Amino acid sequence: MPATPEFAAAYCQMMLDGLAGEVETTKRVLAAVPEGTCDSYRPDPHARNGRELAWHIANTDIQFLDGIADLKFSMSTPEGADKPKTIAEIVAWYDRNFKRAADRVRALSPEQLMTPIDFFGVFNLPAAFYLGFLNNHMIHHRGELATYLRPMGSKVPSIYGGSYDEPWQPADAETTAA
Repeated sequence: MPATPEFAAAYCQMMLDGLAGEVETTKRVLAAVPEGTCDSYRPDPHARNGRELAWHIANTDIQFLDGIADLKFSMSTPEGADKPKTIAEIVAWYDRNFKRAADRVRALSPEQLMTPIDFFGVFNLPAAFYLGFLNNHMIHHRGELATYLRPMGSKVPSIYGGSYDEPWQPADAETTAA
């Protein structure tokens, strides 16, 4: 059964709601990147360093959302946009721009969400379906960055459950312990 505009609108809303939670986790991982070692730590000569990977995550997520909203991918940072210089600036930039770009996608009509968009000759999917690609890209690189944190001298925040550095605490732990 082919997708309908109504399906695309519901899918878009579901994905944007899910991405909102993922963004909060991603911001915590980005914020854990230590400023003092993020430029020097690179796990392999072919890998990005910590700052480059943090910026890749933040910038590419926004590029995907803006591409969906524009119904055309350019994957370039807007002219005149200043690249953040510190990790804290990357986190703030990501927070501000994710909300802006997600609102642009949220404003698309169901018909626009069904518009096929060429992704550099590799994919040609309806606009809404790129939200799944964005979600996977974000999670993939966030996991990659999380593996950088301890070697860079930082702690790993809770992502989908506790970590050694931030153990999981059930929401009702205080009431069950009493």
